[in-house]
Amino acid sequence: MDAPKKKPEMSALALQRLPRYLQYLRILQKNGVTMIAAAKVATYFHLGEIQVRKDLAAVSSLQGRPKSGFLVERLIVDIENYLGFCNASRAVLVGAGSLGRALLAYEGFNQYGLKLMAAFDADKAKTGVTEKGKHIYPLEELEDFCQKHQIKIGIITVPAEHAQEVCDKLVEAGVLAVWNFAPAHLVVPEGVLVQNENMAVSLALLSKHLADSLNPHQEMEDGTEV
Repeated sequence: MDAPKKKPEMSALALQRLPRYLQYLRILQKNGVTMIAAAKVATYFHLGEIQVRKDLAAVSSLQGRPKSGFLVERLIVDIENYLGFCNASRAVLVGAGSLGRALLAYEGFNQYGLKLMAAFDADKAKTGVTEKGKHIYPLEELEDFCQKHQIKIGIITVPAEHAQEVCDKLVEAGVLAVWNFAPAHLVVPEGVLVQNENMAVSLALLSKHLADSLNPHQEMEDGTEV
């Protein structure tokens, strides 16, 4: 008996599209939609239909019907399985400041397979139980907690100057993936993934877009239009 064919690996850009598809499909399902055509998905996201079909084929064994399209419920399950959302990943957060506490209180992580177990902070004045019932522990308890609960994902929300030190502690505790909100470049061993959320970069892009939109005809100092 032939072994099942291995799904082709997706590019980073294609992988980033999957959660967007998933969110859209969940909205459709909530509204009672049972079938969806690839062309409609493509139109919604301003993508090519061929690209959408290629993305869906990489994660699902479904063959879209020419007229009615794909089963929404089945696509949701296939995308969730491909992304690993079916097996909740446990995570911890380091840095219980304003951003850290906001993330700690956010309940939407569960639908993406992420279970935020607890937070840690070097400032013992911040430790205790939050209004959402989440625990904030002293930083020195990080390694024991991670090993006891088999934590593989760490979220960093500390100031930039402390980010590498915290990252090192997470790696030593057995973490294999780091979600970094600090504006700092992190150095990690091979086999550890770092996903950076650099708000400074995002704000710079927004500001540049606004500048271009509000001042479409900038002039140089000598009066020449650029």
